[in-house]
Amino acid sequence: METGNTVTVETTVHAPVEQVWAYWTEPKHITKWSFASDDWHAPNAENDLRVGGKFVTRLEAKDGSFGFDLGGVYDEVRENEFISYTMGDGRKVAISFIRQENDTKVVETFDAETTNPVEMQKAGWQAFLDNFKKYSETSR
Repeated sequence: METGNTVTVETTVHAPVEQVWAYWTEPKHITKWSFASDDWHAPNAENDLRVGGKFVTRLEAKDGSFGFDLGGVYDEVRENEFISYTMGDGRKVAISFIRQENDTKVVETFDAETTNPVEMQKAGWQAFLDNFKKYSETSR
């Protein structure tokens, strides 16, 4: 679902919302899933989960050929429900955590950047989300 420069990706994680929230927000878990493919990793993550708090995750190719920091500042945080933040380049991101009995639907909406095609960005963000789902369901 896309409207202008806003893109939405989503998944349903077969885990309770409290676990999904912890895996999404705690650095010890973020480093286990926050990358789009197996040839990348996230060696470090810091997260100050509060309005005005900052987060940063270091993403690197495992072969050492490239790396960058992904970060931003939180605009809104409602535990087990919703997070919104502004990335370093000013783009906005919103994530909803929707309880569905023992499952959790995660819906992430982000402002697309203008360098890469929207479909490519959507595929990349979906890959992160798919990796998160896999980690969350196999790491109980």
